[in-house]
Amino acid sequence: MSARSEVLELRDVHRTHGVGEAAVHALRGISLTVRAGELVAVMGPSGSGKSTLLALAGGLDRPTDGEVLVEGESFAGLTARELARLRRRRIGYVFQDLNLLGSLTALENVALPLELDGAGVRTARRAARTALAEVGVAALGDRFPDQMSGGQQQRVAIARALVGERRLVLADEPTGALDSQAGEAVLHLLRRRVDAGAAGVLVTHEARHAGWADRVVFLRDGVLVDSTAPLAGVEQLLTGSGR
Repeated sequence: MSARSEVLELRDVHRTHGVGEAAVHALRGISLTVRAGELVAVMGPSGSGKSTLLALAGGLDRPTDGEVLVEGESFAGLTARELARLRRRRIGYVFQDLNLLGSLTALENVALPLELDGAGVRTARRAARTALAEVGVAALGDRFPDQMSGGQQQRVAIARALVGERRLVLADEPTGALDSQAGEAVLHLLRRRVDAGAAGVLVTHEARHAGWADRVVFLRDGVLVDSTAPLAGVEQLLTGSGR
C-alpha cells in the first residue's frame, strides 16, 4: 500500500456511554485529521474527552456514531481480530500507566507486539533491540520493569510503541510521572519519530509540552476547538479567551 498523507481521520465521531437520562456524551461530533509528519497535541480539562478520543483513534473503543480511519482503512466492520491486527501493525500506543508486563524483560515487552503478529522470535527481538537503542536504553534489554527507574520504563514503553512500521503513535500523558528532564527526553523521541514520517497524537495537560506539537486541539465537554498556534493559542484556550 502506498503511504497516505492522512494517517488518522475521525469523521463526525460521537461516543456516548449509557442510555436515557443517565447517558454521558463523552464526544460530540469530533472531526480531526492527522497527517504524516504531524504531531497534534490534545488538551482540555478533566472529563473533556481526551482519553476517549485517544482510545477511539487507537481502536481500543468504538464510536457510537461516526467513523475512524487509519491510512484510509475504516475501523467500522472490522472484527475484533482484524482490529487487533491493524493495531499491532500500524498503531503504537503509549499508555498513561505504561502497561509494561512485569514478568517480561524490556526486550521481551518491546518484541511482544511483533511476536503476536506472527514474527519469529529472532526477528522480533532484533527489531526490539533496534527500538531500545533508538530510545537510548539498549543496555536495559535484560531488565524487568521493577529493576528500572520510571524514566527508563517510560523509554521502554516508547520503544514498544515505535517498534516495527508503526504509522500512528498515540501517547496519553507520557510524561506524567517523570521529572522535567526525563519528560523532555520522551517528547524529543516522539517528535523525532513524527519528523521521520509517522503521525502523532499527544494528550497532555501542560502547555509547554503542547509546544512540541505542530497543532493543538482543545476539548471542552466533548467538543473540539482547533488552534493552529500551539503556544499562544494554547494559553488563550486555557484561559477561555480563545473561545
